[in-house]
Amino acid sequence: MSPKVINELKTKWNQIENSKISRFLLYLTLAFVMVVTMISNVIPEKLDVSLNSIAEDDIQSPYRIQNQRETNAKEAEAAASVPDEYVEKENVVLDQVVYIEKLFTQIQEIQAEDSNENDNSDPKKEEDTPETDVDKITTTKQNINLIRNNLPEFISKDIKDDSLITFLNASKAEVSMAKDVAISTIKTIMKDKITVEQINEKKKEVEPFIENAFVSDSVKPALSEITASAVTSTYTFDAEETKRLREEAIANVEPVFIREGEIIVKKGSRITSDALYKLEIVGLLKEDFSPYPYIGLGLLVLLMTAFLIYYLRDLIGEKKKENIKLIIYVLLFSITLILMKITSLLSIYYPSVAFIVPVAFGTMMIKMLIDEQSAIISSIVFAICGSLIFNENTASPFNFTIGTYVLISSLSGILFLGKRNVKSKILKAGFFVSVINSIVVLLILALTNGQFELTDISWQVGYALFSGFISAVLTLGLLPFFEAGFGILTSMKLIELSNPNHPLLRKLLMETPGTYHHSVVVANLSEAACEAIGANGLLARVGSYYHDLGKTKRPHFFIENQMNIENPHDKISPQLSKTIIIAHPYDGAEMLREYNLPTEIIDIAEQHHGTTLLKYFHHKAMQQSDKQVTESDFRYPGPKPQTKEIAIVSISDSVEAAVRSIAKPTPTKIESLVRKIVAERLEDGQFNECSITLKELETVTISICETLNGMFHSRIEYPEEIHKKKVSQA
Repeated sequence: MSPKVINELKTKWNQIENSKISRFLLYLTLAFVMVVTMISNVIPEKLDVSLNSIAEDDIQSPYRIQNQRETNAKEAEAAASVPDEYVEKENVVLDQVVYIEKLFTQIQEIQAEDSNENDNSDPKKEEDTPETDVDKITTTKQNINLIRNNLPEFISKDIKDDSLITFLNASKAEVSMAKDVAISTIKTIMKDKITVEQINEKKKEVEPFIENAFVSDSVKPALSEITASAVTSTYTFDAEETKRLREEAIANVEPVFIREGEIIVKKGSRITSDALYKLEIVGLLKEDFSPYPYIGLGLLVLLMTAFLIYYLRDLIGEKKKENIKLIIYVLLFSITLILMKITSLLSIYYPSVAFIVPVAFGTMMIKMLIDEQSAIISSIVFAICGSLIFNENTASPFNFTIGTYVLISSLSGILFLGKRNVKSKILKAGFFVSVINSIVVLLILALTNGQFELTDISWQVGYALFSGFISAVLTLGLLPFFEAGFGILTSMKLIELSNPNHPLLRKLLMETPGTYHHSVVVANLSEAACEAIGANGLLARVGSYYHDLGKTKRPHFFIENQMNIENPHDKISPQLSKTIIIAHPYDGAEMLREYNLPTEIIDIAEQHHGTTLLKYFHHKAMQQSDKQVTESDFRYPGPKPQTKEIAIVSISDSVEAAVRSIAKPTPTKIESLVRKIVAERLEDGQFNECSITLKELETVTISICETLNGMFHSRIEYPEEIHKKKVSQA
């Protein structure tokens, strides 16, 4: 890809990268890709079947759902099995005995009155006015009504007039005997529990008792009727308790479920009404439409998109170039899901092909082009999406077997890629991903405890091994396009740029050896300091190698390259010296652009001096001029350091140059010098445009001091050196 094309691409991206609308569209793209790749996996399967038709294949339930019809039948059965509950009536036997006793007492009283009237009547008058049949009937009815009025209705209605007349006409002895027999019979029969349903049965038991009683046969039928009328229930129905027990029985009924994967109709079987009902409630009938799967997918996509937005908001940052990372993430995310979808379509016909999915490619690319945390988060999202995308051969909406496989494969790629993402690491990571994938496949097969043929196992393990290989090949193949197309600086690219055989570094070494040595020392200082505060140490090291490349245009005007020659600045004006010195960051940046080096390296070269003052030449100009010389004329035009890495490189650059001027550097002298330089930069406002903090500056100071102390450590004087020293002193 030519530099012209690359620059055109960068220009187009720069037009939209800082727009909020573009960010919204990128997030929308994430959601859209997830919906497109997963929607076909949530559309319910519809069957064109009818009652009594024959099933062409086994029909399984796609999910677990309650069979309400069978559950209701079990609940009704449980409720019916609960017997009615009764509560005992208080004093019911006594009450019935009292009623019967009153009845016979009333009869005895009526008989006594009739007897008294007969005894007190005038025989002559009776002969003159004999009692007619009408009068007798009237009297009898009156007596019957009198008796009935003193009885409860439920007893009175069961006693016929003939039975009462029988006892009204019976002798006193018979009435008295009948009374005792009736009371005794009632007490005997009603001593046991009698429910409403048992009343008629208990009434029938009265007759045998009366038949065996010592009463005349003429009153036995009437006595049986009167005694039976008093037999009633001793227990009454308890509606509330019965209801409570039945509700408790219903609550204890286990609901009947159609299990996920349960075969509702076997192949070749006839569709019964019960099977048709089950097909209806699981949503497999063609005429049924259920919005719930689409709602579920929408909620899942919304949840994962929100999760990614919440995390990726820190990825964007305030810099325009950071927006490119979001674009790259969306592209890699989309490519990975599309690869998973293509693989899933093939797995419909060849289920084992699912293990060939090269999902590790996506996470390895995200780690190298963005960062490791983004790759780990993506692994989780890929696993969730994969478990839904690969659900064709499962009854469940989620294939957790493939989801687990995708998660472990993704994390393996991240883990074995290592910290420094060189090409050899990619191939090594692909190899280890293959090994891990095959182990996971064997693990899955073992956990399912199924019977598998050696051929099937070989194919599945082979696909898993091939997955790691494809992931490595795709990563190696597509990585250069992303790096060139978006100007992304990866660890692998940085390591390649740090190769001493790079044309620019060879140029620096051959033309400015002093500057080259200075750059190497600055690289050591800045890398250690960056890593101490969590910044990108590798970027600082490689940027330090190139930061003074501009000095190759006029190498002898810089003191580290002036070996056994006269300083040319002694023969020119301070203004011209200033112009030459100040030009080197921008000359270097221009040279780096010509070689199409990453923007981050160019920024280090251009910004490592910020807007600092050339104190020496400013002071020299003030001594040589009668006019006032302003500081602004002798300051670098900037910009000031924009990142922590550039700020640290600028400190290391100044410190390295200053330490070389110390005759005998000691830890105390070194620390004092480093702190002075950091304080001057801080007071001069050189760190105002980057996010480095005071605490981090203190950590940087300590790190630089430790590195310098290691470089300038004192060494042991050997005997020859001690002898020479004494001789010279003598």
